[in-house]
Amino acid sequence: MAAEFLTKNVLGVIMGGGAGTRLFPLTKERSKPAVPIGGKYRLVDIPISNCLNSNIRQIYILTQYNSASLHRHIHSTYSFDRFTRGFIEVLAAQQTNAGGSWYQGTADAVRQNLRYFTQNDPDCVLVLSGDQLYHMDFRLILEQHIATKAALTVATIPVSRKDAVGLGIMELDADKRIIRFAEKPKDHALLDQLKIAPDMVTSLGLPEGSDWFMASMGIYLFNTDVLLRALDNDKADFGKHIIPDSIYKERVYGHVFQGYWEDVGTIKSFFDANLAMCRLQSPFNFFERNRPVYTHARFLPPSKILDCQIDQSLIADGCVILKSHIENSIVGLRSFIGSGCKIKETIIMGCDFFGTRLETHDRDERSFGIPHASIGRDCHIERAIIDKNAHLGDGVIITDKTGHPDEDGSNYYVRDGIVVIPKNGAVPAGTRI
Repeated sequence: MAAEFLTKNVLGVIMGGGAGTRLFPLTKERSKPAVPIGGKYRLVDIPISNCLNSNIRQIYILTQYNSASLHRHIHSTYSFDRFTRGFIEVLAAQQTNAGGSWYQGTADAVRQNLRYFTQNDPDCVLVLSGDQLYHMDFRLILEQHIATKAALTVATIPVSRKDAVGLGIMELDADKRIIRFAEKPKDHALLDQLKIAPDMVTSLGLPEGSDWFMASMGIYLFNTDVLLRALDNDKADFGKHIIPDSIYKERVYGHVFQGYWEDVGTIKSFFDANLAMCRLQSPFNFFERNRPVYTHARFLPPSKILDCQIDQSLIADGCVILKSHIENSIVGLRSFIGSGCKIKETIIMGCDFFGTRLETHDRDERSFGIPHASIGRDCHIERAIIDKNAHLGDGVIITDKTGHPDEDGSNYYVRDGIVVIPKNGAVPAGTRI
């Protein structure tokens, strides 16, 4: 109950993402948090929903790169009535009398907006990433934060040695106080020193016989006065600069999280995380009664599916799918899939709006009011991402590119062995990729 009450004095700050080069071409025309997931959501819906489900209702989103679609989504999705102190507000990078530079990193982005944060007089500031996939009750972090009298609490997660070399690794003592930090440690001798102690491995219920390391999740809960002190400099990033410095100056504790968490920062991690949602027992579950994922409320018809075979797939609203075989795939909002298609391990992000109804008396798919973009007849698609509003003509074949080098084609990209058709792209009929 104490944490439930005190969350009213916690300010949520969600980082709107950098240039997102590793997620290109999905970030060619949008920021990372605006990238669609799960057929009908956007990545930014995850941290926002975690905040709302944790009773944190004062939220700023800091944006900079390709932010137009993210701004549009936030403003059309999230609003509170006038009888609450809650808000979800976008703070874009801007020129001021104090300076005109863009955000130089996560810490600099927060620093440039401190005047907005402090006017709300929060007790704590919760800093979150806008491009991670997880369910978390932030009240549990706050409860530990209060109990340990921490100045800063960092959410951490146990990872294997293979994953540790790409993350910020923490060493925790028996009380879970952080006593050392190493950013993406590659040296084996250093890694051996940072291993989770055997007694903690046992207490956390981790499989024994393997090396485990405690990685930062990029989720930070600061006391407001501590955040002000930590940012009283020109250092750019939390992970690289602020957190390591704070460990030696403040009471910094780790909150150990053992649920599903994925940083979907690359095409492969994004692709794998999305397709994992298609499983009956998916690691990230949208079917959670007590922790729903919120998104833009649309008034779309139910999907129309005629003479199809569909297995282990997610089908969003407003789709028309005809005489096709779909396996282990996601079909996004307002998608049209013509007859004779075979689609396997593919993410189709759908369309932003329906097209004009075609004037015809034919009694086939041409008589439907289809979206302005669609998947044509007799297309065979395997291991691909079809971005929003893309159109594939009849007979297009996209093959599995696993093991192939990255490639930039005239109307497609290959990244991590996955073919990506960019937003608003068009692939002519009969094309083979």
